[in-house]
Amino acid sequence: MPEPRHFLTLLDLTAAEARALLKRAIVLKQMRADGVDYRPLKHRTLAMVFEKSSTRTRVSFEAGMVQFGGHALFLSPRDTQLGRGEPIEDSARVLSRMVDAVMIRTFDHDKVERFAAHSRVPVINGLTDRFHPCQLLADMQTYLEHRGDIAGRRVTFIGDGNNMCHSYMNAARLFDFELMVACPEGFDPDADLLAAAGERCTVLRDPLAAAVGADLIVTDVWASMGQESEQDDRATAFAHYCVDEALMARAKPDALFMHCLPAHRGEEVSAGVIDGPQSVVWDEAENRLHAQKALLELLLLGGAAA
Repeated sequence: MPEPRHFLTLLDLTAAEARALLKRAIVLKQMRADGVDYRPLKHRTLAMVFEKSSTRTRVSFEAGMVQFGGHALFLSPRDTQLGRGEPIEDSARVLSRMVDAVMIRTFDHDKVERFAAHSRVPVINGLTDRFHPCQLLADMQTYLEHRGDIAGRRVTFIGDGNNMCHSYMNAARLFDFELMVACPEGFDPDADLLAAAGERCTVLRDPLAAAVGADLIVTDVWASMGQESEQDDRATAFAHYCVDEALMARAKPDALFMHCLPAHRGEEVSAGVIDGPQSVVWDEAENRLHAQKALLELLLLGGAAA
């Protein structure tokens, strides 16, 4: 039995594969718009394991599998032995004998790695506290659609050095762009990932300085899921890190704005920016569907079937 191919971080793809995947996602998007009946995953099943709740991740994977002629199973800790202390390795051994792929959205990244190590089928990281690679595929597809290749461009991430920031650091390596990260002291991205990104990534404390000359401005919520008790302290620490009109004015005139959603208007982003003409957040959200369909094709079929 061949070893399954997993997608736990962006760096599980080569640069050539990543660019081909984005182009394929755009083709699949057009096929859906044209009403093309394309079902390469007939009789295939994706198990979706959610220990963190979600709107976009669940709907995009479930809809994508249905559109491909397959089926998706939603599994929460309340419904499975995962929530009752079954070892993750045992769950992987059992589930992977019954389904064709597994998507996991959880807290600890180690849990996804352990599951993948004992799975017979591809495992997809739907989000962990360390990485959110599927979102980056959608973001990179969105930039490609609106502005072309992101290679050589400047991207600025404003906010917490969290899973989205880490994934942008990996994206800078994979897609060859410059990343400026603006965050308060104490909220830096992980040191090992920063070291691996090398000269492609620079951390600054001044968000206005970080935004200068940017082709793309990205932000995320100040308190991620599981950090709700820190909301007040984080609101104080990030008070000067709102992406507003003044900050966007420091970027290039044709700069885009992205946010993985859900967003809190008046906190990490102003209403004028997220609802304004530079914002592409709705295209970005939709592209989770198309990018993940291209990913499923790659992992399950080795590439496009038609």
